[in-house]
Amino acid sequence: MRRADRLFQIIQILRRSNRPVTGAALAAELEVSPRTVYRDVAALMAQRVPIQGEAGFGYLLADEYDMPPLMLTPAELEAMVLGAQWVAMRGDPQLSPAALDVLAKIVMAVPAHLRPFVAEPSTAARTPLNALAEQADTAMMREAIRRRMKMFVAYAAEDDKRTERTVWPVVLGYSDTQCVLIAWCELRQAFRHFRTDRIVAAEILDLPIPATRSALARRWEAWRTAELAQGIGSTPR
Repeated sequence: MRRADRLFQIIQILRRSNRPVTGAALAAELEVSPRTVYRDVAALMAQRVPIQGEAGFGYLLADEYDMPPLMLTPAELEAMVLGAQWVAMRGDPQLSPAALDVLAKIVMAVPAHLRPFVAEPSTAARTPLNALAEQADTAMMREAIRRRMKMFVAYAAEDDKRTERTVWPVVLGYSDTQCVLIAWCELRQAFRHFRTDRIVAAEILDLPIPATRSALARRWEAWRTAELAQGIGSTPR
């Protein structure tokens, strides 16, 4: 890796972390010696890149630091293409065409010498054997998540038993064959995973969720970790 590329990558690693990153961790990811990392960080600081910290304690990049958003490496471009391909194949009526639009915009925005990494990538997402079943209105669910609003959901379980619930949506999860609404269920007083193809009715309620998105996500992660530790897993219910 050229030194200029390595300096850029150090900034990228620090920018994606909200905790101090040690010189040893940087060296391991960059596949260089810690001494090389220390010299590179010193060079960046000499160029007034606002890196805080020191060897032995870790480094942080100041929040106010910014770089042009499309200074992308070939590997980053191919990662974006791979993700967009996967989304486009899922059949979501809003996200699938949006993924293709993103690729078209990237092609126009990056320098000409990088366009082959988008037009002719070395990776490809596998086409799902079975398309996603017909879904409830996932666009509305994403809106509820962004606005932090409660939702009314009428749900048909595997045994076709139907229940009506008020839920606090956390995130929509996608697999090759399913889309799942992860939410706090007021009826069960616990987190539940609802398959969107079993949601027979849904609407956004005029009731704000009494928790921030990050707090709710942390609670779900803790719940999921506990479930997995008990061998319960996270099967949609």
